[in-house]
This record gives sequence, structure tokens and C-alpha cells, in this order.
Amino acid sequence: VIYSMFNFFMFLISLVVTQNSILWKQQGQDATIDCSHTKGIDYNQMYWYRQLPGETMKLIVFTTTVKQDHDFGDSNKDKFSATKPDFERGTFTVKKVQPEDQGLYFCA
Repeated sequence: VIYSMFNFFMFLISLVVTQNSILWKQQGQDATIDCSHTKGIDYNQMYWYRQLPGETMKLIVFTTTVKQDHDFGDSNKDKFSATKPDFERGTFTVKKVQPEDQGLYFCA
């Protein structure tokens, strides 16, 4: 089970971020989360986070429309992929889901 935060609303800047609320995938399948926001074209970046049970939140990837080579930091590019096709939307994929991938995933 991959959970994702949805309809996250930041009151200070009137930004609405929307993504899948829950994904159920069988072991070995890919799980893709879609994310969109309403802030406009000045915000070309998207951050994808993961929080596994009992752990703190961790940044998995930073994406931008400026370049296609997204910054995965120390995260495994063989396990995760991301797209940022335009300013207001992006996707994040956990490849070949395993039981240890169960957690909370969200975009910002």
C-alpha cells in the first residue's frame, strides 16, 4: 500500500496541491503518483518526499522543468523515477513495489 497526502492546502500562500490519495499495487508492479498545483508558471519545481513507518520524512527527488536530469541525491534511481512535463504537474514512480516500500509519499 502506498499512501499519499492529497488536497494539501497551504493557507499562507493560497496554494492547492492535489495528488492520488491511495494506491494499491501488487508486489512487483510500478506505483505512479500524479501531482498538480495551482500556483502558476513561476513555480517550476516539485519535491517528492517519502515517510516510511516509524521513520522521519525524507526527500527522494527534486524535479524542475528547467532540466530533465532530476536530482535524486542519495536515492536509488533504479528504484524511483519522476517526470515534470510542465509547470503545474508532475509524476513520481516507485518501481517494482515491495512490502518495504509501504509508506506515505507526497509532493510539494
